[in-house]
Amino acid sequence: MNKQVAITVSVNGLSYTRQIEPRLLLSDFLRHELGLTGTHVGCEHGVCGACTVLLDGRSARSCLTLAVQADGTDIETVEGQGSVENLGRIQRAFRDHHGLQCGFCTPGFIMTITDMLRHHSLENDEEIREALSGNICRCTGYEHIVSAVRELARERGPLK
Repeated sequence: MNKQVAITVSVNGLSYTRQIEPRLLLSDFLRHELGLTGTHVGCEHGVCGACTVLLDGRSARSCLTLAVQADGTDIETVEGQGSVENLGRIQRAFRDHHGLQCGFCTPGFIMTITDMLRHHSLENDEEIREALSGNICRCTGYEHIVSAVRELARERGPLK
């Protein structure tokens, strides 16, 4: 018999309490328990960045984090960044600068950029590229993503 444990998390401002198996990954918890499928699972080794979410305001790989480790935390996912009808600033910048193609990596990039813009100045392309170095995109070549972040860094303000 599998032992279940209770966790309570805040995700995008809403509180959730669930009974889960201790070995459940945060990415699976978000996708399967809460139906938040914007957090993508790519490499399952923490290398590609597609599963990036914010835990208490800092980026984390949800494929390497157990859901029980997130108990009591505030989690932000890409769903909290805006909607199709009301895009957030980062989403608009990606659209305006053609910073996405297939879109698989985009949620992870958006969450990483949210963290970086909140905590770093990102004053030049070298700093931007360093900030994005933990996220892999196999489609774009990064130029349009860097252009979007450059604009966001230059025009500081609320991200939503």
